[in-house]
Amino acid sequence: MSAKKRVAVVGVGTMGSQAAWRLAARGAEVVGYDRFAPGHDRSAAGGESRIFRSAHFEDSRYVPLLRHADALWDRLQEESGRELRRLTGCLLMGPTEHQQMRTVLDSIAEHGLDHEVLAAEQLARRFPQFRIEDGDAAVLDRHAGFIRPELTVQSAALRAEQLGARIERYTPVREIVPFGDGVAIHTDEGSERFDAAVVTVGPWINDLLPDLPWEVDIRRVISAWYVPTTDAWHGKERPAFIRTAPTHCYGLPSPDGVSVKLGLSSALHQPVGDPNQLKRTVDPAELDIFTDLLGRYLPDLHPDPIRLSVFMEGYTDSSRPLVGPLQGDDNVVLLAGFSGHGFKLSPAMGDIAADLALTGTSPQPIDFISTVNRAAA
Repeated sequence: MSAKKRVAVVGVGTMGSQAAWRLAARGAEVVGYDRFAPGHDRSAAGGESRIFRSAHFEDSRYVPLLRHADALWDRLQEESGRELRRLTGCLLMGPTEHQQMRTVLDSIAEHGLDHEVLAAEQLARRFPQFRIEDGDAAVLDRHAGFIRPELTVQSAALRAEQLGARIERYTPVREIVPFGDGVAIHTDEGSERFDAAVVTVGPWINDLLPDLPWEVDIRRVISAWYVPTTDAWHGKERPAFIRTAPTHCYGLPSPDGVSVKLGLSSALHQPVGDPNQLKRTVDPAELDIFTDLLGRYLPDLHPDPIRLSVFMEGYTDSSRPLVGPLQGDDNVVLLAGFSGHGFKLSPAMGDIAADLALTGTSPQPIDFISTVNRAAA
């Protein structure tokens, strides 16, 4: 029976911690492996906060997956007893004719999402901390807010352990070798055999699977925190925000009310050659684009950051993740290349990974992101 399957989860981070939780909840025998420990700051699951939103810039087909994730966020919060997510809204801003703004409005109309369209004078009165330009649109996604990434990863991993999973910390996996109807997981400590493996190693995907038939581009991501100079950022409403163009950026007021976190899109991230040699220091010149954004759109933030952090993310050419069996080995389930917008979906992706590892199929609508019959990333 599927509940008796032994499943390895390789990488217990954003996706792996959720996969371990969902697998353990179904009674599978789960062993997780991580080169560090759940909740570490050396990959993508860091930076204090990530955005949750219902409306989607990239593709309206994500919305049903977001709804599945939404229910699982509530379940994980209830089971862990921790506040992992807070719904404060998210402002989506950009030129009205920009493709991403059209996709947002299409997804809202198609799925009946809770939202407001704000005219320029409404935005100025209600959210004076933001500036928009002629021809811009502003949409408030009401069922949106922020997620606590480090706490989420640790909470999902702990919940998996409470349900019987075993997590091998500071134990990088060196190789995954098919055998018979299963796989062998090789580490420096030896090897174990499993019926299936879920691979969720983030920026180490090309190291672990060098013959992966799809390209995952690993990029260095900078987050910067700025202190507001007015009270506008600390009002009753404190939404997250995303601007689509001309420079794609996003931000979130910090949960402690002290600062505002700002980040950039993938096109502005530098490539990472070796994920084990990530440059974690930010040069002053790398802040120029942040300073320009503040002056143009967020003038009430002090131009000197009080905190800088560096992370890594994996991107595909299409910005669609790779979700499904590894070509040539249906016993290896791959979750990779979420292109900077995967954290909000992570509980759903963990549940889908559990579906695939235990039964080989998932009832969730994943054809557009599946690895099955996929020629390119």
